[in-house]
Amino acid sequence: MRLAGPLRVVAIILTAGLTWILVSLLLGTQSGFSRLQQLLSSPENPPTAVSGWGSSVMPLQVSAAPSGRGGARSRHNKPRPRRYKCGLPRPCPELHLAFRLVSGAANVIGPKICLEDKMLMSSVKNNVGRGLNIALVNGVNGELIDAKFFDMWAGDVNELLKFIRTLHEGTLVFVASYDDPATKMNEETRRIFSELGSSVAKELGFRDSWVFVGAKGVQDKSPFEQHTKNSKSSNKYEGWPEALEMEGCIPQRTADVQ
Repeated sequence: MRLAGPLRVVAIILTAGLTWILVSLLLGTQSGFSRLQQLLSSPENPPTAVSGWGSSVMPLQVSAAPSGRGGARSRHNKPRPRRYKCGLPRPCPELHLAFRLVSGAANVIGPKICLEDKMLMSSVKNNVGRGLNIALVNGVNGELIDAKFFDMWAGDVNELLKFIRTLHEGTLVFVASYDDPATKMNEETRRIFSELGSSVAKELGFRDSWVFVGAKGVQDKSPFEQHTKNSKSSNKYEGWPEALEMEGCIPQRTADVQ
């Protein structure tokens, strides 16, 4: 009988506690239920967070998602490397012209000549063709003077000679090959390109890949030149070597030097 009093007190406390938990659930609060979870769970088996359980939901880290939509979104939001004029990875210094040359790929994809973020020659502009694609540029202000292509397989080499014989001092000459750059080349053509700074014009051959930037009146050989020989043992395409890409910064000439 002595235990009746304490048992009654315990029963009243339990009843009050359960009543408080039920009221908390009915009113939409989670504090009572969360505490009950904590009491019933062991440290070794903590409650698992599940979406839709209010305060127990864990936020998703999109950048940490290894796959699925979250992963795709993370890759999409990754900042891309900054590109400068003509796609260069770094800006050119002051008083320099940014350029990028791409030779043709076999006889399928045409060449490109870009200067100061302006496409001077390309298939999109519909001004490139088989042979040598040449853009003449004012070395002082970077303005395009003229741009033409010359068929070096079945064309007339005299048309090319007319184009490059009478250049003004300081004129920049951008050249990108496409298919065959050399079959119609004669001794005078090779000499003129050599005088413009080319190191390989005299040995340029059938279906070689060639990109070159020279200038009228240069004293030394141009540092802007790439050349790949047409060779069955190393060709990337059947009958043609790989396309060449070259980019860089060309110093502008001052008006008093021209």
